[in-house]
Amino acid sequence: MNDLARTSDAALSARSDRPYPAPNRRAWVVLAMLWFVYVLNFLDRQLMSILAKPIQDTLNVTDGQLGLIGGLYFAMFYCFIAIPVGWLADRTNRVAVLSLACGIWSAATVACGLSRSYGEFAFSRMTVGFGEAGGVPPSYAIITDYFPPGRRGTALGLYNLGPPVGAALGIAFGGAIAAAFNWRYAFVVLGVVGLIAAFVLPLVVKEPPRGGLDGAGTKPEKAAFWPTLRMFFSRPTLMLAALGSGATQFVTYGLGNFTTLFLMREKGMTLGEVAVWYALVVGVGMSAGIYVSGRVIDHFTRKSKLVYAMAPVISLTLAIPFYVGFVWAPNWPMALALLIGPTFLNYFYLSSAVALVQEEVRPEQRVMSGALLLLVMNFIGLGLGPTYVGAASDFFRATHPHNSLQMALFTLTPFYVLAIGLFLGLARIFRKEEAR
Repeated sequence: MNDLARTSDAALSARSDRPYPAPNRRAWVVLAMLWFVYVLNFLDRQLMSILAKPIQDTLNVTDGQLGLIGGLYFAMFYCFIAIPVGWLADRTNRVAVLSLACGIWSAATVACGLSRSYGEFAFSRMTVGFGEAGGVPPSYAIITDYFPPGRRGTALGLYNLGPPVGAALGIAFGGAIAAAFNWRYAFVVLGVVGLIAAFVLPLVVKEPPRGGLDGAGTKPEKAAFWPTLRMFFSRPTLMLAALGSGATQFVTYGLGNFTTLFLMREKGMTLGEVAVWYALVVGVGMSAGIYVSGRVIDHFTRKSKLVYAMAPVISLTLAIPFYVGFVWAPNWPMALALLIGPTFLNYFYLSSAVALVQEEVRPEQRVMSGALLLLVMNFIGLGLGPTYVGAASDFFRATHPHNSLQMALFTLTPFYVLAIGLFLGLARIFRKEEAR
């Protein structure tokens, strides 16, 4: 075991023997503001998939082109720009980086609503990805420096409620606006709200001391780029967590970017029904899953790190039959009822992976390490998942013209098995560490 791993294990052991101080009121205000920005972040990211049908009708794009815009094109900027942004944030003011990023992605969201062609829309979406690259990694590190060890799983779990709330609001808001007016209005209104949030953010959130809650004697230095990069990719625990998360996101993003289109085109839902019923399933199911997973991690990691691996293993195993049933269901009410299972169980990996990475690295490496985690899991999941599903749907259209998306979604099932195998590998490493 290397020195950094021994230091992390020793710190975890020391923390388990003393009570954890309660976060102060300021920490909760900061968490609420960062959460609101994350909701906007995910709303911007998901709005295209929610409005896929009217966008497709207006701009004349195929399923494959939608997959590229929401997947590979977006992820090329979102994933790789996150690395230099994470390095910069580790060395400068993380709040300022986050505020600038929010302004960029919000302005690009307005541009999406003003796009008149596939090319303009694709370029605007890539710019959204560029801005969003600076959103999540600085927030992870800021939260970790406002909340003490033993409280971070819950705090990060609450923060990670941003995606389900953002997705649910996007479905309800985007669907209602598009049904009443036009899909373009949804992008413009949301972008303007984001620009206001970018201005308010630094007034509410102040830059915390790096590592200030990690124990006496902690004196973080400025993180070096290449040593942090080598550290992350040489640590089996961090890489298995990232790859297992990526395989899981291949399913979640591949499904999520096409669920609305699937429900409308092949299950017979209207946009108004989507705005109500699908929004409820996503909002309740994802929120409950992410919150419960954060509490589970905080409770069990005080005794063992094994839960970082086993929570995703158990939840993903239970999700498989619900997912297959959802894709197979002959009508949308049954499909939505079965979809509650995956929306609750698919996201236990997220709190596990984020909390593990933030605990395992030094304070001055947290933003960049969070960015590297997002690079691996989002390039695999966000970049390749929707791209694959869109291409598979176009492929199946010749032989299954009325249910090509159903056939494409069925082929995502093996990626559940791959994710489970990777997290089992992570569990094996933790068992060996505990045995020593």
